[in-house]
Amino acid sequence: MLLDVDCTLKRHAAEHFEPGVLEWLDEIRQGGIALCLLSNGMGKRIGRVAEQLQLPFVAKACKPLPLGCRRAMRMIGASPGRTAVVGDQLFADIIAGRLAGLTSILVRPIHPEEEPWFTRMKRPAERLLLGWMKRGG
Repeated sequence: MLLDVDCTLKRHAAEHFEPGVLEWLDEIRQGGIALCLLSNGMGKRIGRVAEQLQLPFVAKACKPLPLGCRRAMRMIGASPGRTAVVGDQLFADIIAGRLAGLTSILVRPIHPEEEPWFTRMKRPAERLLLGWMKRGG
């Protein structure tokens, strides 16, 4: 399982995780599922998060391109048919997963009001597209 970091596992600028996140990750690990962080964030910052969680990571993943997904899968020995990407952004995480041939899981963002301006700019278009998809488009 490939996991986005910002607004998926934690608030964008936070150093710590929301309640329940660490327990959820432990349950997944106990189930034998390999995990890797996948982020467009900078290497040092994502590296600190990965160190806290004791997980491998791919920073500067260039999502929505599938390159970071492929690199993360190689790191954990995963194949596309048995890998999912979890993230909060339709136009980054979900498209990257789809282009890499993965199952994509879209989650609600954690405190999207704290996101950088360039991410907030995409949210109205995401809401429109998701609404259209829910109506059967």
